Amino acid sequence: MFERLQHFLASLSGDGKRAFAADDPRVAVMALCIQVMEADGKVLAVEKKALRAHFKAFYGVDEAELDALAAAGADAESEAIDFFHFTSELKRQLSEEQRVALIGLLWEIVYADGERSEMEDHAIWRIADLLGVSGRERIMKRQEVAGRHGAAKHEEPDEG
Repeated sequence: MFERLQHFLASLSGDGKRAFAADDPRVAVMALCIQVMEADGKVLAVEKKALRAHFKAFYGVDEAELDALAAAGADAESEAIDFFHFTSELKRQLSEEQRVALIGLLWEIVYADGERSEMEDHAIWRIADLLGVSGRERIMKRQEVAGRHGAAKHEEPDEG
């Protein structure tokens, strides 16, 4: 309750933060990116940097807008109990091509630290499944990103 009051007061003060609608797909994407980044239990500076760089490229936002999206995504992520809240909105709002691109973005965050954990793999498997992205497309995106990052071709098998 207090946080909501703070957000309301901040919006009145014109502190430069842009408020995003609850159904803005970029907030849901940011929240999913944060969840994947945190899936292995460690959030490294290189992952945060990759998230910011890829998100800027993916959506073409400036630094101020990115800061506001990151804050909105973190707030949404901290209130979420599962992936479904975000994926159900995104499945309705994004085209199939955009959903596959989102899975690619998530893999970019996973490989930013040079490693792929079982928990990260599982998180993306669940998100892809909820978004209606096939296992084949998910694996193709993983291999594409892993190849760019020089990750070993013969990693542990995917779930699902």
